[in-house]
Amino acid sequence: MNTYNYFAYFCRMNKIVLEVIGLTHSLSLNEAFALVLADKKSNLKLPIIIGSVEAQSIALALEKYESRRPLTHDLFKNFADNYNINVKEVVIDRFREGVFYSQLVCEKDGEASVFDARTSDSVALALRFGCPIYTNQQVLDEAGVMIEEDENDDENHQDSDFEERSIEELKNMMEEAVEEEDYELASILRDEIKSKENK
Repeated sequence: MNTYNYFAYFCRMNKIVLEVIGLTHSLSLNEAFALVLADKKSNLKLPIIIGSVEAQSIALALEKYESRRPLTHDLFKNFADNYNINVKEVVIDRFREGVFYSQLVCEKDGEASVFDARTSDSVALALRFGCPIYTNQQVLDEAGVMIEEDENDDENHQDSDFEERSIEELKNMMEEAVEEEDYELASILRDEIKSKENK
């Protein structure tokens, strides 16, 4: 399928918005992480296994943490900005044999182009460009899982342990967690910081 037809297909697709929930250690694979995306309307979640390097890049983007030297995805963003290329959206359009397939929809001078990309890279770029992440009902039906709220009770209890900490203390703890590649803890701390800042 050529770029024009693929873009037309995306325009017709009944796209479902996904939200990045966070990162957790994979229970099935060592040194791997599960990137969790969710459809808020159905409460279905897509757990996507990714490597530690991709997890680090996504975690830094979630925390809006700038590394001393640009990572690969930061370099891509800087390059695209310099040449007025914008990533308009990311579409996770297929799930085959346990693998998620994604497309980047880019725009330059009003012309759209579509590029095949790994889902982990696509999400890392979506966070940097501030663009939406979509999927379709077929992918949700094939790979979506329902996580009951009561399964998170232990995590919610852990969140309460940070309530007495100051925002500055939490930010320092979050930076340490990112440096130690404990992205699950960094995600929890990020949410606690946001909660305190919004009070």
